[in-house]
Amino acid sequence: MNKIDVSRRETVKKIGLGGSAGLLGLFGGISNAQAREEKETPWYAKAMKPVKITGVRAIATAPQGSNLIVVKVETSEPGLYGLGCATFTQRAATVIVAINTYLNEFCVGKDVDNIEDMWQAAYVSSYWRNGPVLNNALSGLDQALWDIKGKRAGMPLYQLLGGKVRFAIPCYTHANGNTPEATVESVKSIMERGFKYIRIQQGGYGAVGSTEQKPDFKAAGFGGEGDNYMNERTYLKSIPKLFEAVRKGCGDDIELLHDIHERVQPMDAINMIKKLEEYRPFFIEDPFSPENMKWFKQLRTSTSVPIAMGELFNNINEFVEPMVNQWFDYIRIHVSQIGGITPAMKVARLGEWFNIKTAWHGPGDVSPVGHSAHAHIDLAVWNFGIQEAVSFNEKTLSVFSGCPTMKDGYMSVNEVPGIGVDINEKEAAKYPITTKSNWQVRKFDGTIIRP
Repeated sequence: MNKIDVSRRETVKKIGLGGSAGLLGLFGGISNAQAREEKETPWYAKAMKPVKITGVRAIATAPQGSNLIVVKVETSEPGLYGLGCATFTQRAATVIVAINTYLNEFCVGKDVDNIEDMWQAAYVSSYWRNGPVLNNALSGLDQALWDIKGKRAGMPLYQLLGGKVRFAIPCYTHANGNTPEATVESVKSIMERGFKYIRIQQGGYGAVGSTEQKPDFKAAGFGGEGDNYMNERTYLKSIPKLFEAVRKGCGDDIELLHDIHERVQPMDAINMIKKLEEYRPFFIEDPFSPENMKWFKQLRTSTSVPIAMGELFNNINEFVEPMVNQWFDYIRIHVSQIGGITPAMKVARLGEWFNIKTAWHGPGDVSPVGHSAHAHIDLAVWNFGIQEAVSFNEKTLSVFSGCPTMKDGYMSVNEVPGIGVDINEKEAAKYPITTKSNWQVRKFDGTIIRP
């Protein structure tokens, strides 16, 4: 056999081993090993190419009245970006600066996939941490990175968190009235909409607005013109009567919740909660302010009423002691405040070991992106308890597409990759934010009451 025959036979052998890939290896395109890997490795086993952050910026809008802040993380992959909720409605302008100036500088050039590393690095990057402004900015970044990861994976966020453990998310909504009778009628109308869980209030938090009394501080010209007045004694007497009226008017099957909103002294809260036992509350929310956490031990030994707590916590470490001691039953995290999905999942998983359930804080001053983030976690964690319902007006729906939906008391997410919500920036710009905020509530003599 001459040299030409040997060369021809080797060429045919290489073609047989690798087809066109063998030819590429033969003529210098890629190595045989590379060619073999390209041919034999299925698409789902191949590593995804790295994607870098190219920009981080804030989008501010207020289509429903409350200031909303959304973080947009842009990437080196054309068309790929993520959205996260960074809303701190009372100090929105300062969060915008934190995002556009500091967070952008911190993030550009980093790998979008390294969420845990990014969270830990951002958390300590300012040295001093745990403040609400920086935590909200970090929350928006974290949610946006999870949104990107879901889009890269081609999966809704809940799939990345473990998949569904329920078909949809049971929610509670709010019934209110200036009298027990008015609240009863509100509860009945909500029950007709399919809700099985209803939070009942009389007037605003602490019965603010349900009395025509004029406080002395107003007459004395003390405090601000828009400051609210709360009569603590009136409130403490009214809530047991409210529960009694709703139970009589609406039956025992409906689950009833109530929010004290930290507005009375700890011992007064304990005594009132004890009076509510016979009406079987689903939970009583925020009986004490974060400054009064040690009172939970006495509350727990005084009553069997379930307790929800945590929306004012800035740091996930604030949950450790009360959860280990089982001082409350529901984790009341504000996900857009605590640092985002990453820390919220850690607290939720910790709660499973102590039979403590989730009840994410979902008020109107959370963007649809944030509400969707809540819902994805709710679908995935076994120790879910309840979710605060949300409704969006037409303006909000014109700004945000893919919003979570409500039906028969259940919330559902948009079944697309990522968090599932997008934003129309031109529409968002039609509803500029303000800097006005009023949380001042005073006693009869003008003393500030902590919310």
